[in-house]
Amino acid sequence: MYRQTIALIDDDRNILTSISIALEKEGFNVQTYLDGESALIGLTRTPPDLAVVDIKMPKMDGEELLKKLRKKTTLPVIFLTSKDDEIDELLGLKLGADDFVKKSGGFSIKVLIERIRVQLRKKDVGNNIEDARNIIAHGKLKLDPSQLECEWGGKQLPDKLTTTEFLIVKELAKRPGIIKERSQLMDIAYREDTDIEDRTIDSHVKRIRKKFKKVDNSFSAIETRYGSGYRWNVS
Repeated sequence: MYRQTIALIDDDRNILTSISIALEKEGFNVQTYLDGESALIGLTRTPPDLAVVDIKMPKMDGEELLKKLRKKTTLPVIFLTSKDDEIDELLGLKLGADDFVKKSGGFSIKVLIERIRVQLRKKDVGNNIEDARNIIAHGKLKLDPSQLECEWGGKQLPDKLTTTEFLIVKELAKRPGIIKERSQLMDIAYREDTDIEDRTIDSHVKRIRKKFKKVDNSFSAIETRYGSGYRWNVS
C-alpha cells in the first residue's frame, strides 16, 4: 500500500520529533529538514506529497523557500508560525501557501494532521481520473484537471496554480457568468475545513489574477461581485 510522504521543515528539533512521531503513527512517511536551504535541495531531489514549513528559520526562511518552490512545483504547503499575527497569514497565502497553522496558543498536532489530510484529499480531487476527460475551455482559457495544467491564450502560466488556486479557477470557469459566493468557493477549495475566513478566498483570487496577468496584462476574466462573490466573465 502506498504511504504518502510528508516533509517537515523546522529549526526546532523538538517540534520535528513530536510531529514526526505523530505522522508515522498515522501511516505517513516523513522527511525532516532543519533549514530552508537543505529542504530546497531535498524536496527537489525527492518530492514529498506535502510539506509543512516553519516561517522563521536560519539560512533560508519559510517565505523564501516557498517562493523558490512555487517556481518549480504545485506541492501543497502548510505554513507553521509561532506568531499570532494575521498579517503573516495573509502574506503566506499571497506567496502561495495552501494553508496555515499557528504554533502559538495551544498548538495541536491533531489539528495539523487534519489540515494535512484536507490538503491531501484536495490533491486527490485534482488528480481524479474522471477529470482526465473533462478539459475546460472558454475563450483563451484551457484547464486540464488531470494534470492541474492551466493555459491562457495558448501559453502556460509562468507561475503554476497551486491545487487550491486551480480548484477555485475550475469552479468559476465550469459555469461562466454564474456568481459563486465566497462560501461556495471555500467549500470547494477547503472542503471539510470550516475554520477559513472570507479574506482567505480573496487572497487566493488576488494571487490567481496576478499569475494570469504575467501572461496577459489585460486579464479580467475573474469578476468581483461586491457583496456576493466572484464569477468567470467570458465577455
